[in-house]
Amino acid sequence: MSTGDVLLWVVLPYVSVTIFIAGHIWRYRRDQFGWTSRSSQLLERRLLDWGSPLFHYGALAAIGGHVLGILIPASATEAIGISEHAYHLIATIPGSIAGVVTVVGLAILIYRRATVRRVAVTTTWLDLGAYVLLTVAIVIGTVETLAYQAFGTSHDYRETVAPWFRSLVGFQPETESISEAPLIFQIHAISAWPLYMLWPFTRLVHVWSIPLQYLGRPYILYRSRSPAARQLGR
Repeated sequence: MSTGDVLLWVVLPYVSVTIFIAGHIWRYRRDQFGWTSRSSQLLERRLLDWGSPLFHYGALAAIGGHVLGILIPASATEAIGISEHAYHLIATIPGSIAGVVTVVGLAILIYRRATVRRVAVTTTWLDLGAYVLLTVAIVIGTVETLAYQAFGTSHDYRETVAPWFRSLVGFQPETESISEAPLIFQIHAISAWPLYMLWPFTRLVHVWSIPLQYLGRPYILYRSRSPAARQLGR
């Protein structure tokens, strides 16, 4: 492995993940009141009602596809009867739809933040940085899926990108497999790490604040203290 390969494919990912984890711990301990998406729904709702669901549901589907394609080896899918052709169809068709939906949703959110003045004035430099990094990663991933997997000569990233990523997870990093991937796959792989480094310091932390306790919480009963209201309730 050359020094450049080590820095790019080993050092950068581990540094990014370290900042990602340490940054979240620091943010939670020092800025719990700022641990929020800083919702701007009250400032503008029409565009948000379209952009937010498209972006979030598309991103969740895309993340699920990444987990299936990168963390689960081909031998595992073949063992349960999913052929390479079937996997290609499963990955390409829903992956292309998820990518396009995510791009459209993100475009609406960016347009909203740029054109609605009441929303624009609440935008920070960290927000801009997050939007730029999200746009780069999502657009490149979508172009990659459409250009190679859907309409081009398919590239089996489970033989290049996936082994490299799993080697990082297993703390036995190697760079040979990722070096054989097409350039756009390499750029897409690199584009995620700066986003992870910035993540803990932006409004993106709200993704970890899913209120699961609400699912089992009993209904809240509201009772008025007004004598007249109590009299009517009788």
